[in-house]
Order: sequence, then structure tokens, then C-alpha cells
Amino acid sequence: MTRRILAPVVLGAVSVLALAGCAGTSTSTGATGNADGKVTVVASTDVYGSIAEAVGGDFVDVQSIITSPSQDPHEYEASAQDQLTLKNAGLVIENGAGYDAFMESLIEASGTTAPVITAVEFNHDYPGAESHDDAATPAAGESTDDHDHAEGDGHDHIEGFNEHVWYDPHTVEDLAGDIAEHLGELAPDHVADFNANAAAFTQQVAGLEDSLAKIEATDAGAKVFVTEPVPVYLTTAAGLDNATPNEFSEAVEEGQDVPPATLLESLKLIDSGDIRVMIVNPQTGGAEVTQVEDEAKAKNIPVIEFTETLPEGQTYISWMQSNITALTDALAA
Repeated sequence: MTRRILAPVVLGAVSVLALAGCAGTSTSTGATGNADGKVTVVASTDVYGSIAEAVGGDFVDVQSIITSPSQDPHEYEASAQDQLTLKNAGLVIENGAGYDAFMESLIEASGTTAPVITAVEFNHDYPGAESHDDAATPAAGESTDDHDHAEGDGHDHIEGFNEHVWYDPHTVEDLAGDIAEHLGELAPDHVADFNANAAAFTQQVAGLEDSLAKIEATDAGAKVFVTEPVPVYLTTAAGLDNATPNEFSEAVEEGQDVPPATLLESLKLIDSGDIRVMIVNPQTGGAEVTQVEDEAKAKNIPVIEFTETLPEGQTYISWMQSNITALTDALAA
């Protein structure tokens, strides 16, 4: 996918008049809440929006900027309405590592003073990441780590780092705890609610990990081919071996042509019979992806789809469980 970053100065210039026109209709009551007294949480994608809803419950109003599989976070061009949404946020959640670079433009242009949680900072593979073992259920009034935007970490793409961290159960568990912590600071009367919700959510994530452990118990070391690195954290947690040539998945992710030699290597790998499952991201593609997918189907290799955003009507937990179920069924085919 082509990486297109909208410069903050351009966004500000384009949207200043639109924001002036919208300001009179805003129902925000300040940095921490809206007219209903709820904390307004703005998430870059509906994946993080779903996690925030699970933790915040009835005491948050969550607004996600990316809400459709047809919207590519890598290429998304922010609007004046998006800027207004950020301006009225009490808490902001982004992925970071260049995945949702439009958020940096919005944060700068909107002038928001809301704390910004950057998900990649909770991933153990991220350079400089710290341990957040106790983050899931912080005690009332406790602060584990501060991940406010002022730190300036987690925003640039790092070569070789898989930024799709919402597919990593441990990252999501720690992220939920940090969301609870920040919400508790913004709405102190509901600290116990946020902590209880975070604990319940992480228990559900633990259920996902149990399902992944069952895959590992029966199929550890099974080779999978992923057209893009979106699901790799999940397949690794299931004990599976990502056999995809790096040059293939990286080229697809970057929206570039797969080198001919790499395509030939990939086709030979599929023909070898060593690949048990192919996982495709339907939100990206190209001629080379179609070619390897067709080859896998011709060899009776199960092909399943893992997306970057929530399917309609799903929560984070139900979505991940459906992905795990699809993987389990494919391996059993």
C-alpha cells in the first residue's frame, strides 16, 4: 500500500474555515467529556474503538475515525470534521509506528490537549517498549506508565517492525489496562468501573489465548503463508511458522510490485506442499496476491481472510475469536 502522510500545515489550512463553521454546533463540554458527562474517546480505527468501549462501558462516548474496510489507514486523508472530532476529545488512541500517520497530522492541527495512547508502545517487539505486566488492572489512583502524546514516542515507521499490534493478545491486554488508567484520571468517580471492565476484558483475551494454545498443542510448527504481515502476531501466538518470504509480504504491505524472483520463490513454496494455510488480507492485494491465492486453491490449501478493521456487527473479542476459529478449521481441513 502506498504510504501517504498529510502534512499538519496543509490540513490546518484546508480546514480552518470548516472548523469555524462547525464550532457553534459542538456539544462538547470540555477536554474530558461531552454533554452527557461521558468521556469522549477518539480512536484511529474501530478496532481500538471497540477496546475502548469494552473498558469504558457506559461512561464513554467512543468515536472511531476509520470504521469501514474500504478505508485504508495507511492512505486515509483526514477531513475538517475529523479535526473537529480530535479537538473535542478527552482521550485519543492511535496505533502508531506509521500505521495511522494521519493521526499525527490531526493531533497537531487540532491543538488537542487530550492524552494520547499509542498502542505500539505496549508491544514487546517495539524498540524501547517497557514492561506493563500490571497494567491490566491498575489500583485506584495508581499510575503505571504515562503514554501521553508529549513523550513523542511510537509515531514513526520502523523498518522490519510489524505495526499490526492489535493482533497480539499481550499488547491488547496491556493496552486495555492503560485505557482504564487514563479514563480513571479523567473520570475519577468511575475508576472502579473502568478497572473492573478492563479486568473482564483481559479475561476474555485470556480466553482467546487459550484457544490459540489449543492450536499450538495440535499444530505447532505448521507453516502458513501470509500475503501481508497483518496476522503474524496471532499465528505466532498459535505456535505456527510464518514461511512467507519477507520480500513478498513487505512489498504487498507497501503497495509495491513483488520482485519476480520472490514471486517465483513463493509459488514454488506453495507447490511444495509444505504450506498448511494461506491467510489473505482482503483490504490489500494486487496481481501477485491473486496469483499466489489461485495457486494455493489449486493445491487445495485452505485460504482464509484476516482484515485490519472490524467486520460489521463484531466486537474486538468476537472478531478475534472468529479469526481463531477460521484458523483452527483451516488447519483441520
